Amino acid sequence: MNATAATSTTAGTVTSADATAITAVLDRLTAAWNAGDGAAYGAEFTADATYITYVGTLYQGADEIGHAHQVLFDSFVKGTKLASETQSIRMTGPDSALVVTRGATHMTGPDSALVVTRGATHKGDRPAKLDKIQTYTLVRGADGAWKVAAFQNTKRKPLMEAISFRFQPASKPADQPADRPAA
Repeated sequence: MNATAATSTTAGTVTSADATAITAVLDRLTAAWNAGDGAAYGAEFTADATYITYVGTLYQGADEIGHAHQVLFDSFVKGTKLASETQSIRMTGPDSALVVTRGATHMTGPDSALVVTRGATHKGDRPAKLDKIQTYTLVRGADGAWKVAAFQNTKRKPLMEAISFRFQPASKPADQPADRPAA
């Protein structure tokens, strides 16, 4: 389930109904990942969606996203679960929203085939640290349903952030999340 840490309304009004519907999309993505269901995962994206992984792989369209994830669910990320928290939801138009989340994958149970690398994957119910940050662009279709039109996943590098902020303090964001090191 996707926990909502904060909902931003600075750039546009996010209605309760929109926030609920958008969060439901993210919850279905998490449920599909956790079930290892590539078809259900891909179904949450538009037919022409753009999906960029944290290693830079580019997938185009719901079908390709679903197919590629099924291959991953059957092998490399088998048995993993997603954990995420919504950082903000901002309406960019009447039928579009930008969502920022923090997330991580973690291993649960003996069937996982994932190789643990540099602390990016965790065992247990929930990782202690969400080490990736994602942006989603969601659009509302003519049928009123929200879908993901674009997704970008980035692995955070807290040490590099701290070094950058130390040498270039003016580059530090005004809104500093608690788990990000200060300059």
